[in-house]
Amino acid sequence: MINLEASAKQELDAYFADKEKSAIRVYLAPGGCSGPRLALALDEPNEDDATAETGGYSFAINKMLLEQIQGATIKVAGGGFMIEPDIALPNSGGGCSGCGSSSSCCS
Repeated sequence: MINLEASAKQELDAYFADKEKSAIRVYLAPGGCSGPRLALALDEPNEDDATAETGGYSFAINKMLLEQIQGATIKVAGGGFMIEPDIALPNSGGGCSGCGSSSSCCS
């Protein structure tokens, strides 16, 4: 369900080095040009969640979201966490197409 790459585990270990470990939520965050993306937050699971233990950490994810993505891998990239779904999220078809510039998308 949730895979944790070694680099991501190291980052979590460093973050929780002087704190009590708490549950980590994988959730769908609004996106800009690329549409929605997966993100992480500290949050306790609820009855709508599936939970998993990996790398010594407890993860929660909404059951419907998990059904859609079938799982995810947590990595570190560009100085932060990147959550890559097993099945790609649909693009919202939004935003950054160059409207207002020389693009003809707004005709």
